Amino acid sequence: MNRTRRSILRALEAGPASGPDLAAAADISRAAVWKHVEALRQQGFSIDSTADGYVVTDTPEYGSTAAIEYGRTAPYQVRYYDELSSTNQRARELAAEGAENIAVVAGRQTNSRGRLDRPWQSPDGAVSLSILLRPDRPPAHAPLFTLAAAVATVDVARSLGVDAAIKWPNDVIVPENPDAGYGGRKLCGILTEMEGEADRISWLVVGIGLNADIDAAELPDNATSIRSEIDGPVDRGETVRAMLAAFDQQITTLDSVLDAWRDRSVTLGMPVRVETHTDTITGIAEDIVMPGALQIDTGEGIETVHAGDCEHLRPNDRHNDSL
Repeated sequence: MNRTRRSILRALEAGPASGPDLAAAADISRAAVWKHVEALRQQGFSIDSTADGYVVTDTPEYGSTAAIEYGRTAPYQVRYYDELSSTNQRARELAAEGAENIAVVAGRQTNSRGRLDRPWQSPDGAVSLSILLRPDRPPAHAPLFTLAAAVATVDVARSLGVDAAIKWPNDVIVPENPDAGYGGRKLCGILTEMEGEADRISWLVVGIGLNADIDAAELPDNATSIRSEIDGPVDRGETVRAMLAAFDQQITTLDSVLDAWRDRSVTLGMPVRVETHTDTITGIAEDIVMPGALQIDTGEGIETVHAGDCEHLRPNDRHNDSL
């Protein structure tokens, strides 16, 4: 969307706005305002002319930059694509061009990947979102942004009625039994990538793949979606706007994100088995420490794990590991 139409929509978000008001806001003539309003109508916006001015009465379906940007409060410019091989890849390309504060959104991803370069393909109805930032932080702090994305995702999911929680290191799940902690179905995965120098991040991309408006039959048995959990449709445009706002709130107070993560974690206190590149560590997940490492009480001491695949264990599973 061009800058003038974006300016007009921002002015209309506050309520009715007259032609002269819109002309002043966009620094164009009243005749040009009418042309841009007509163009917005052609893009799917329902804009009525009333005695008080122009009023937006309906917005387009999810499927355009304009549909997602309208009503957003977070300071990210949206780039929407009907289909991408990977939103993270597109965000990396934009980073190479010098961009920042961009939210790349795709209606569908065809060749994405998760941790350890595992292939992943998003079905129709997913929220595929990558946020490009240039934070004034050292590279060692990059994992904090993954934590912030997990906290934001849980908060948005809970606001929609889903009993979501965080599973270390980068998954949001819906536990089968929140009190027991083990089991559960994956709702969202997060992948953070960055490029930096010794003391500063050059750019950072936080990729979020959320199962939003997807029927349970289209997902594997170990996955779930917001739609299946609330038994109803999900507005992906509203979900993206809420995700961006919640994420921005978390990174604004990044130094307190560890506490926010702890409050939403289903991993802490659980028997776990973590597979690292070099070892398998089994014990009780005790805490998370800067910049997102998991501390595990093995019974012989505390092991601090910075990366690995984490499995929540039933008590009997842990007992068998020690035999």
